[in-house]
Amino acid sequence: MIKNAPFRFTDFESIELSYGFPDSMLNQYNSKTHHYQYLTKSGDLIQDTLKLRNDDLLYLHRKAQEIGFWNVDNDMTTAPESRTSQAKVPRYKLTFNYKEKSKTVTLDADYQGVQKMKDAAKTTVDEVLQIIATAKSR
Repeated sequence: MIKNAPFRFTDFESIELSYGFPDSMLNQYNSKTHHYQYLTKSGDLIQDTLKLRNDDLLYLHRKAQEIGFWNVDNDMTTAPESRTSQAKVPRYKLTFNYKEKSKTVTLDADYQGVQKMKDAAKTTVDEVLQIIATAKSR
């Protein structure tokens, strides 16, 4: 592992993820406060406490580093007027917080930018969602 990486796990503080539709991003998780809220398929808003293990956070940090999350654009949203359909499109906002800096990426599912950057951001979001689901099932 590179010692002079832009984001070091020794400086890591938390991960924040919110997702949903741009006008109502009700699904949220914060690893610092352990606050987890999500919307069920039946439309109920559930609030819970969910603590990730240190190993989970280390895995996510390393996975983000491996995928190249630090190099993607911060704003990967699609302007409403440039959308091809009027359907509601999911939006993801993922933040890795460190002692002196943070990295926040906002991604629309229909983002039309550089595919490699979109894949890196989406894969990182998917990994966070997978770890949350695993922790919830424990």
